[in-house]
Order: sequence, then structure tokens, then C-alpha cells
Amino acid sequence: MSPVGREPKYPVIIITGTPGTGKSSHAQLLIQESPVPLKHINVGELVKDRGLHEGFDEEWQSYTVDEDKLLDELEPLASAGGIILDWHTCEIFPERWADLVVVLRCNHTQLWDRLEKRGYPLKKIQENNEAEIMDVVIEEARASYPEEIVVTLSSESMEDLERNVASIVEWIKTWLSDRERQTAEET
Repeated sequence: MSPVGREPKYPVIIITGTPGTGKSSHAQLLIQESPVPLKHINVGELVKDRGLHEGFDEEWQSYTVDEDKLLDELEPLASAGGIILDWHTCEIFPERWADLVVVLRCNHTQLWDRLEKRGYPLKKIQENNEAEIMDVVIEEARASYPEEIVVTLSSESMEDLERNVASIVEWIKTWLSDRERQTAEET
């Protein structure tokens, strides 16, 4: 049996990393390149748009997520499969949801520049930069999911983006092939 007690047609892929590492860019290109239809869910935007939060934190310039509401909202989508969850953290998502967890990395100097260009407050840039240097997101992923489904990819250039998406596309093809073989063996 696969994650969430389902036999989905398509996988659940989590793309995570410190803000500014290119999660949304990867997800958008993957939607275009994927051999199967996938739905991109920018979790931060979902939280804001659907009111899945307890209010806005002025100091951090972000919403305080209501985890229960968020998970309730995402459960049917994860059960169905065929989604890319794009968020700066991953530990909140149940292990049973994930077929692949992609952790994007970026040189901290380059990351600082990206976050400055977004207009992030200095405190938020510093905190995110420290998180990248200290491997916070990688450690979260490794602690939350089986080792074999967690991959770390560099995200510092367009070439990295294209190479990473091509690698994920190959993974999807293998995932599909494995499901077809399992189904054939069961019949």
C-alpha cells in the first residue's frame, strides 16, 4: 500500500528549502516538463488565501499557520496524489503523504541577495540565512521522512534548475514504471 492508504495515479512531491532557494520556480517548470499532470500548491499562498492562519506576525512579516486547518485542507489533495507541495518547511506534512522530498540548497551569500531583492526585513534575511547555513531544512526532512525519498539539490543557477527538474522528471518516470510493475504483479 502506498502513502495515505491510496493507490494514486500520480505522486506527491514536496519541494522545500529556505525561502529564496527556488521552490516555486522548480515547481512551475516541473508542471511544464512532467510526463503526468501535477498540481502546484504554494502552501504559503494557500495559507493566506484560505485563511488557514491565526493572524499576521508583523515582526516576521508572515502568517502564523494554523497547522490543523492546513492539514485538513491538504489531506484530500494528498490522498488523491498528483501534487507538488511547495513550502519552506516540510516536517508538518505526514510521512505517509510523501513520495519524494526535494530539499533545495543555495549558497548563503547568493541567498542573502535574493531575499534582499524580495524586500525582506533584515531580521528575516538573517534568520533565513542562518537556517540555510545550519542545514535546518535538510535536517527537518531527514528527521521526518525515509532516507531514500529525500534528495538535496543545488539551486544556484538556471542550469541547476533545468538539471534538477530533468532529474525529478526521470524520478517520476521510474515511479510510474514501478507502479505499473506492481499492478501487473498483483493481477
